[in-house]
Amino acid sequence: MFKDHAVEAVPVVVGTLNALLRWAPARGRDGADLRSRVGMIQAEAERLLFNDAIGPPIAQAFGLAVDMGIGVAEIDEIRRVTATYQPITSGAIVVKHCLIQLALVSIGRVIAFTKYRSRQDVEAKKALINESFSAIAEAVADQMDAMTYRAIVALHAAISFYLIETARPLPQMMRYRFNITMTTLQIAYRLYANAGRADEIRYENRVVHPAFARSSGVALSA
Repeated sequence: MFKDHAVEAVPVVVGTLNALLRWAPARGRDGADLRSRVGMIQAEAERLLFNDAIGPPIAQAFGLAVDMGIGVAEIDEIRRVTATYQPITSGAIVVKHCLIQLALVSIGRVIAFTKYRSRQDVEAKKALINESFSAIAEAVADQMDAMTYRAIVALHAAISFYLIETARPLPQMMRYRFNITMTTLQIAYRLYANAGRADEIRYENRVVHPAFARSSGVALSA
């Protein structure tokens, strides 16, 4: 990479990694390992960019965060931070797009590792990835980067297909409304004649305490 391109790309890399560090645990060996790895990359960012060698270390940092349990929402926030930068040189623009693409790959990994019990959760993830992918796909298309555009579209399609297949066996949702506030046990018995399904009511409606469920909400149709 040209020197001036590398210099302009440094703030993009540093800002993205700072956003990643906001999630890192303050204690424990895993958090220390992530902070150490990120600190090394930030200290050597210009040299790594100039030598076209920054990709693997950043990929390892994101991979470590995924292994530590970072969530989809946290990674999407990192993507949003990266998207705020507006570099001018072609090299810095490519770095920005690669960082966003790496965040999207990490989102795909987290989704693949997650076991979904709620159709609502699946639908929420589908909406999030559609928003995340549409912005970067448009930006890459404007840069006439056909190879990266195809990779982003293929990744988007793969994640969407996975979520569709994940949601397929989950029952459809229906809405309910009672005149009084009840516990999740009572609601489950009223709806399913089976109080043992109270946890389903709790998961689908984000009930904080099972003794104080809202009088209206959503439930599985079967």
